[in-house]
Amino acid sequence: MNLKKSFLIFGLPLSALALAVIAFMIINPGIGLDESIVLEPITEGCTVVMVGKDASADRSVITTHTADCGVCDWTWRHVPAADHEPGSTRKIYHISQIKTWPPDVGNKWDMSKQDYTGVEIPQVSHTYAYHHGVFGYMNEYQLAIAESTIGCRRKMENATPSGVFDITTLTLIAMERSKTAREAIKTMGSLAEKYGYGFHDSGEMLAVADPDEVWIFEIMPVGPLWTPKSGKPGTVWCAQRIPDDHVSVCPNESRIGEIDLKNPDYFLASSNVISYAVENGYYDPECGKPFNWKKAYSPTEASAASSRGTRARLWRFFDLVAPSRNFSPETPNMEFPFSVKPDKKLSLHDVIDITRDKYQGTLFDPAEGLRGGPFSNPNYHPRPVTVEDKTYNTPRTISVNRAEYTTVTQSRDWLPDPIGGIVWLAFGAQDTSCYMPLYAGITAIPESFSIGDHWVFNRESARWAFDYVDFHTLVAYSHALKDVKKAQAEWETSAIERVPSIDITAKELYEQNPKLAAEYLTDYCMNNAEKVIDAWWKLGDHLLVKYNHLSIYDTENRKRSNLPYPESWFKEVIKYHKLEPQEQAKK
Repeated sequence: MNLKKSFLIFGLPLSALALAVIAFMIINPGIGLDESIVLEPITEGCTVVMVGKDASADRSVITTHTADCGVCDWTWRHVPAADHEPGSTRKIYHISQIKTWPPDVGNKWDMSKQDYTGVEIPQVSHTYAYHHGVFGYMNEYQLAIAESTIGCRRKMENATPSGVFDITTLTLIAMERSKTAREAIKTMGSLAEKYGYGFHDSGEMLAVADPDEVWIFEIMPVGPLWTPKSGKPGTVWCAQRIPDDHVSVCPNESRIGEIDLKNPDYFLASSNVISYAVENGYYDPECGKPFNWKKAYSPTEASAASSRGTRARLWRFFDLVAPSRNFSPETPNMEFPFSVKPDKKLSLHDVIDITRDKYQGTLFDPAEGLRGGPFSNPNYHPRPVTVEDKTYNTPRTISVNRAEYTTVTQSRDWLPDPIGGIVWLAFGAQDTSCYMPLYAGITAIPESFSIGDHWVFNRESARWAFDYVDFHTLVAYSHALKDVKKAQAEWETSAIERVPSIDITAKELYEQNPKLAAEYLTDYCMNNAEKVIDAWWKLGDHLLVKYNHLSIYDTENRKRSNLPYPESWFKEVIKYHKLEPQEQAKK
């Protein structure tokens, strides 16, 4: 786009986009307003945090997933449990993580059935109830899953129809058929081995958790030439358990290193886990070094420092949870430990704060100095910028403004499964959204969760309420975020604090009749979500009025005042444009 030098007039209102452009120009003083600035395409990616039961403050096993895309489907559904006739089959469909359809054409989950693989697998007699978005997230037995794309060697990719299973379908089947993390891993692994894995997906990582443990499960295709007739596995996969008193993270990078298949309590893998690497020249057993999964199948060369923050999530997570270890941003990402014992046990609040982290106070802080504009907005530069054929990296933070939604799952072994499992769901950007609880045992979710897409504004869609707030927050970020945090304290913090009493009531009802507990939890989650969504629509209206024209409109006193700009910002504008001070009036 061509940006004309017509809006930088000292003291006049500036749009959020204009402020972002000005901030970029001041950082790069050789760029004029009439020159073209090309923003690089968004790279999809998801951050997953995992917390073992002895590393969490309340002994819950915790996972998180940021569905980081910007164009993907955000809708959610509840799938009820079902019984199936002997001899029945389940059809397998190719389900893309990214592809969507216009709302007037149909929803993703109906339209995906047009992409039938031609394969049907034997159906089990009973499938479990679960909640899902792009992936399956939690079922009625507290099985929880979170996803992060990690990639693989290009030669391994298999976009042919022989890759019957993709990662989305595997998670849905795991939800339907598994009660534990280990059972889910073996189910997904065996199906992918038999029928092939790939098509839409390359290397993928899943955090697979239950009330007792959490595993990192990584799966990759085995190339486009594979067929079932080969007699070889149609995938290569490996899983490693996180020690109960440890935490770990996956920021779109393979995390499993050396493996010990003689210790099945901590390692599970496909039969070809090493042989496939040897056959393809990814590992030489005569080299004298032990086999290393990530170095064989998904090697990367980068650190937080060398990437100038685009690959800093791994370092940042370990720096947040174990500051005593003094992890250096210079440390190559491939050299970070698989997991660490945190300096202190993490509460649900702590984990939610991690999902909202934007490297505040670090050398990669995207709002530091002029990059965030006058209102310290960390969302101006979420991707690399290309100017005059030169690309400039920008920090890729844990919290990203292009998130479809973020989940935090809790699996708790001291409660019956329908009560012990909770998915905390926040639509849109984490910093301006609100986490809402969905218990494992609820039988429905709000209709508004299943509606909407990026291209059609819809007040019936829950997601748009949060985008509405986010949009109005971006204009005067440092000021408006205070209003958002106040709302988060009212609705999110109170919901977290309410959990123990909800648990008690639900358990008492469960002991009388499980259906009563399900009804109680469903009513609670539905009512809470509807109140939060209504509150966010009102918050968006409030922000629009309060910060209209980049002023502050006091609605109670019906007064208007100028929105305060930091003096440091004005000093830099004066310096850059060589502005002269107004002459003093002669006395």
